Amino acid sequence: MAKDRKIDMVILGLLSHDDMTGYDIKKQIDGSIRFFWKGSFGSIYPALAELEKQGSVRRLKGNDSGGREKIIYSITGQGKEILRAWVRDEKASNDLKYETLMKLFFGGVESKETALRNIEVFEEQIKADLKVLQVYKANIEKALDEEDHVYFYLTILFGIETYEAYLKWCNKARKVLA
Repeated sequence: MAKDRKIDMVILGLLSHDDMTGYDIKKQIDGSIRFFWKGSFGSIYPALAELEKQGSVRRLKGNDSGGREKIIYSITGQGKEILRAWVRDEKASNDLKYETLMKLFFGGVESKETALRNIEVFEEQIKADLKVLQVYKANIEKALDEEDHVYFYLTILFGIETYEAYLKWCNKARKVLA
């Protein structure tokens, strides 16, 4: 398994909680972890095929309500060990990629009004995401007695505090550009 294919770890991590289809994995990525990780069907299905080939996941068959066969994936013992080794590994890539910041960096080619609008759009998205994170926080606080939920909770807290810092930055950036 290529060390730079983090989608493999995302898939193994999600499957360590529940057996899922590729579609279910995409839904989980788009729902619970979208604040810090992205994944497309174009990366999920090839990764599942490779993980199966390597013996880290296995296929289970099931039927959906329409009678079609669904392919459900389950993590294997080998997959669990790969996931554990990755979690124990102290190295981590924490890349920050924000197109809004790149636009601001090169903002001198346009007007201040354009830069201000880009900040406004960024702020609107952050506020919307922050509301979702706060709902997640309120819901998970009701179930912190389950060990895995403590770890989910920590990522939610990180997201909330980070997004609050982004909003603070938006205010400062507007003042600088005014």
